[in-house]
Amino acid sequence: MQANTILVVEDEQEIRDLLQFSLSRAGFNVDPVADAEQALEKLSRRLPSLVLIDWMLPGIDGLELARRIRYDEVTKQIPLIMLTARGAENDKLKSFDSGIDDYVTKPFSPRELTARIKAVLRRTGMDSNGKLSIGKIEIDTLALQVTIDEEIVHLRPTEYRLLELFLRNPKRAYSRAQLLDLVWERSSYVDERTVDVHILRLRKALEPFGIQNLIKTVWGLGYKLNPTFLSS
Repeated sequence: MQANTILVVEDEQEIRDLLQFSLSRAGFNVDPVADAEQALEKLSRRLPSLVLIDWMLPGIDGLELARRIRYDEVTKQIPLIMLTARGAENDKLKSFDSGIDDYVTKPFSPRELTARIKAVLRRTGMDSNGKLSIGKIEIDTLALQVTIDEEIVHLRPTEYRLLELFLRNPKRAYSRAQLLDLVWERSSYVDERTVDVHILRLRKALEPFGIQNLIKTVWGLGYKLNPTFLSS
């Protein structure tokens, strides 16, 4: 999962270019596509931090795309913002019923849209500077750096992605298959035992800081963040 990457799904080239320019200036990585099919293909390989969806897309429209993202076990936690010229109350209700987190009408202010995106990311566990923290652990998702009590923790890329995922979703348990889908590329073949190896490596990296039990084994399922650390 890449830090602060916004998947933009917009069929109008001019608006897509505007969004790429304005969001890039605001410090986001922007991945623009023209339709829902391209968006789903992107989501099958890597998960963004947020998806910005135009309602009136060719083929699969924005509402249906939002529903598919929400009903997929792998993608259902991704924040969604609907971008549309349809501003009637009934249209907004339809959007929220499809599972979106916020709704922005066209024409829009790039500054307001950026503020809305940052607000949604904060509500889903990330502050405006791209930092995640639980207790004494902090992840800078822009610098891809982990610190504990302000001391840098040296992690391999896969262990970093695992830790980021658990901190983004501190109350959720994941099966090994789900971790493979979320942390590794879904198109690649990796045995589920590989997950156990990397969890062990992550625990060893955390051991010098006395938090080797941060990731708890859920017998018969997989792993989750140890709830003991949520109150620390």
